[in-house]
Amino acid sequence: MLSVLLPTDFSENSQNAINYAVQLLKDEKCTFYLFNAYTPVIYHVEYVLGYPAQFGLGDAVRNTSQNNLNAIVSKLNDTYANDNHKFETFARFDTPVLGIKEFVEEYKIDFVVMGTKGATGAKEVLLGSNTVHVFKDVKCPILAVPSSFSFEAPHEILFPTDLDVKYNGSNLKILKNLVDSNHARLNVLHVSTGSELNEKQKSNKEKLESLFKNSAFLFHQLKSMEITHAINEFQIKHKINLLVMINNKHSFFENLFFKNTINQIGFHLNVPFLVIPSEP
Repeated sequence: MLSVLLPTDFSENSQNAINYAVQLLKDEKCTFYLFNAYTPVIYHVEYVLGYPAQFGLGDAVRNTSQNNLNAIVSKLNDTYANDNHKFETFARFDTPVLGIKEFVEEYKIDFVVMGTKGATGAKEVLLGSNTVHVFKDVKCPILAVPSSFSFEAPHEILFPTDLDVKYNGSNLKILKNLVDSNHARLNVLHVSTGSELNEKQKSNKEKLESLFKNSAFLFHQLKSMEITHAINEFQIKHKINLLVMINNKHSFFENLFFKNTINQIGFHLNVPFLVIPSEP
């Protein structure tokens, strides 16, 4: 049974991601943990130090959070009525990123699905800062769903790679499950630096082909170009409906996300984006 964390701030954006997750995993036995990290707008130092009771503020905010979570579960059960799925709710006084990180570790979460939207007024910005920090700090697969994306099964999956990551069955388990359960085509994209693949890259490419030998697997090699441009162009041309990358500190993923400031990230992402952590 999969343990899936669904963080929510009760926005339409996060509700859209929750709906996507429930439909994506409709055939999987799952426990979904709906999680809201709340912070009272105004609180005293004593509240933070652990004395919320004397103010009554924490209880009121927590009750509102819990009631909103219960309402989401009720609506999900009415809408989807899936015996494969069960829901649990958690309202915690915490910040979103730290709360997600601690919850993943505490409950051995397999998969996080969350909403994301670019910074207001800047269409070229892919991700809000919370999402990028979750990618960086949380060590489990994370699926970010754009606010405008309505569910469609991921039949065309794009997997950009520099082939410098060592692949094995465990770090690609979630991707393999998604490919198999959706009868999807996996499009592996390598942007050439102008030279031939080295021995390590050839070995990793062969390992990928072996892992997906019973699936629709296509390898695409593009001539040297800026990686974000290559991804944007490919996903439009091939009607991609899921983008997948491995977060490996020695790969281009880190350069794309963590060595740039947030407002320099240049994806025009309009499909869900799955980020898989590398092996320790």
